[in-house]
Amino acid sequence: MATIIDGKSLAKKLNENTKVTVSKMKENGIIPCLAVIIVGNDQASKRYVRSKHKKAEKLGIKSIVKEMPEETTQSELLKVLNDYNNDSDINAILIQSPLPKHIDEKYIMGQINPKKDVDGFQIINSGKLFLDETENYPVACTPKGIMKMFEEYNIDLVGKKAVVIGRSTIVGRPMAALLINAGAEVSIINHHANVSDYTKDADIIVSATGKLHTVTKNDVKKGSTIIDVGQNLDENGKLVGDVDYQEVSEIAGYITPVPGGVGPMTISTLMTQTVELTKWSESL
Repeated sequence: MATIIDGKSLAKKLNENTKVTVSKMKENGIIPCLAVIIVGNDQASKRYVRSKHKKAEKLGIKSIVKEMPEETTQSELLKVLNDYNNDSDINAILIQSPLPKHIDEKYIMGQINPKKDVDGFQIINSGKLFLDETENYPVACTPKGIMKMFEEYNIDLVGKKAVVIGRSTIVGRPMAALLINAGAEVSIINHHANVSDYTKDADIIVSATGKLHTVTKNDVKKGSTIIDVGQNLDENGKLVGDVDYQEVSEIAGYITPVPGGVGPMTISTLMTQTVELTKWSESL
């Protein structure tokens, strides 16, 4: 039976460390500040932003949430973003995705000040990740949180065969880059591939497709590490991942549950990275 990678408990520990760090920074007159811009009426996005706002405030981070209507123009959004880019009191900026279709999301993300890009999506920071630069820069929060899981559970990556299923700029691509930088041998595929051809002898599988049954017991080898980033609803309306958890957990060495695995780590990493951006800007 697999060891469960408890993201909820690890996130709690990270949050406690963040809270202590923020408290010490405040003693020196420094208050980390996260600004989130949300455009439109996507209810899932609104719930996620509320969750981030509550967590930031709980940890002592100043949280600004700018809600803009669906009909907001690209120029109007850029004006707000530029104001935040140039506001020395704001250390971290996040633009909630998805944006309305009439706004060029890729372009907008590229306009975030790289030094305030808490999501790590800005093109300069993405380039630094793929070049494995040694200087300080932000990295996409979900993959960064997964790397913290590997570290916490002493899961060795050097020379290991890793498969990343899903090629998004939010998870799949940065995840592959982090694994490569850590010394793993990496394949990146999508759900249209014959998954087993790649995963059957993989040491590490990261699935981020958002599709039920992407990974089954027939796709994994005994003792492998399974990271499930997917969030789906099954036929009973229950939240589940991409992986057939019950069956795969009997074969794998390590596995993340859904919920309680990768999800909590994403928000805790966002908070940690907000503090890191503040430290880097203050040269602490």
